Amino acid sequence: MFPKSTHETFCEKLYQSFKSHGRFTKPKLSRKDFTISHYAGEVQYQSDQFLDKNKDYVVPEYQDLLAYSNCPFVAALFPPVQDEIFKTSNKSSKFSSIGSRFKQQLQQLMETLNSTDPHYIRCVKPNNLFQPAIFESSNVLHQLRCSGVLEAIRISCAGYPTHMTFDEFLHRFGILAPEIMKENNDQKVACEMIVAKLGVSGAQIGKTKIFLRAGQMADLDARRSIILGDASNKIQRRVKTYIAQKHYVSVVKAAVTVQSVCRGILSCKTFERLKRDSASLKIQSNMRGHIFRRSYGTLRLSVVVLQTGIRAMAARDKFRTRKRMKQATTIQAHWRRHRDFLHYRKLTEASMWIQCGWKRMDARRKLIDLRVAARDTGTLKETNVKLQKRIEELTLHLQLERQLKAEMKEAKDLEISKLQYSLAALQGKENGTGNGFYEVSAAEPGASEQSPMIITETQAQVEDLEKMRSLTSEVGSLKMLLQSAKQRADDLEKMYFEVLESEDRKRQKLEETERRVHQLQESLNSVLQDDIQHLRSIFGTQNDTVHNLNQYELSCRA
Repeated sequence: MFPKSTHETFCEKLYQSFKSHGRFTKPKLSRKDFTISHYAGEVQYQSDQFLDKNKDYVVPEYQDLLAYSNCPFVAALFPPVQDEIFKTSNKSSKFSSIGSRFKQQLQQLMETLNSTDPHYIRCVKPNNLFQPAIFESSNVLHQLRCSGVLEAIRISCAGYPTHMTFDEFLHRFGILAPEIMKENNDQKVACEMIVAKLGVSGAQIGKTKIFLRAGQMADLDARRSIILGDASNKIQRRVKTYIAQKHYVSVVKAAVTVQSVCRGILSCKTFERLKRDSASLKIQSNMRGHIFRRSYGTLRLSVVVLQTGIRAMAARDKFRTRKRMKQATTIQAHWRRHRDFLHYRKLTEASMWIQCGWKRMDARRKLIDLRVAARDTGTLKETNVKLQKRIEELTLHLQLERQLKAEMKEAKDLEISKLQYSLAALQGKENGTGNGFYEVSAAEPGASEQSPMIITETQAQVEDLEKMRSLTSEVGSLKMLLQSAKQRADDLEKMYFEVLESEDRKRQKLEETERRVHQLQESLNSVLQDDIQHLRSIFGTQNDTVHNLNQYELSCRA
């Protein structure tokens, strides 16, 4: 530790000393930090308090005072320090820092670990809520990675985690190669021969131990357990056989004894019965001879009939077998015909769909023409409505003209009557006075003024009549065109409905055909299933025939 050293100088020395090290990196934006790549990831350290911690000395007098405290808890916190710690240097003989104490304790821990075979138990928190039945996989994986368990497993799997002495290996796995154990070989040679025979790849033989990779120990234990299980089964079988034989011998002896006693009793009873029946045997023998002679003919006839029936049954079985083979051939023929029919039906359906599509295109084209004609018909209808309105207006104008004509006729008749009356008065007065002459002369100028007005009105009426006649003829022609357009639209609409009806009929026929084909296929499948089950029941003992029937059933289902 240098007296004038600072945090920055410490970091610069680290940068210079470990700049080429693979696990040491320098941050870009800081001069007081450095990063070390651990197995769990990169960790960034800050050197602000490193020198202060190393200068934080512990006074030995204070530590001795606390170590000899009456409170056991305080005394346990500050145990007495060994003298070897203070022999490192003159300065450290008086003062001891926290860093040196930690280094010394770490060195003692490493010595203890190297002198023993430690086994670790890692406690992993399943969740941060400290509640049961909750497992956070990401948190557990992070704990295992940070605690070094995954790295230790990787290192263990990459090396030889299992190692045993030659004596232990031969004692444990010698039963896997008994012929090698019978030979008088060295333990190392015997281990090499066993490993070579069992095909354990990757195993290494040392001077006193054998080293196995991960998983090889479990494989050897599995083989050993199989052999031990077979041996235990053999021992159990032999023991059970011995017990059963012993029980059988005792049972046989007891049965022979019981049988001998029972046979003696039965022999006595039989002898007495034979003595009683000896007389009846002769009579029975003679009677039986007579009955047997009579029944011999019947028996012979029955035997002949039975042989005939058996031969007929065999012939019927043979005929039934041939019939079933013929039925199988018929089924195959029907199936092939059904397959070809399905192919033909698919082709027919495809052609029908093509025809329907073409007809649908034609119908759509005709429908477009009908829509165009309908639009023309709508235009004609609008023109007809306009013409009808025009006709109504002209009719109203004609009615007004007729009314004016009737009024003018009445006025004309009135004037004619007046003129006739004045003419009659003049004829009656051939030598009339001057007053009458002046009255007639006064009346005549009024008549002359009205006559030109009547002539002009007559000419206007004639022109209106001619216009009405031309409009009437034009309306008639438009009505004829409208009727022809209506007739054409009706014909096109009729043709369109006929096409739709024909397509509906064809579609119904196609659906009916598909329904019948589906029913026929279901009935054929049911018949095939029944026949196949029947054939299976007949040829159940023949493996080749059953295999062929299974293939045939799969093809039928397909």
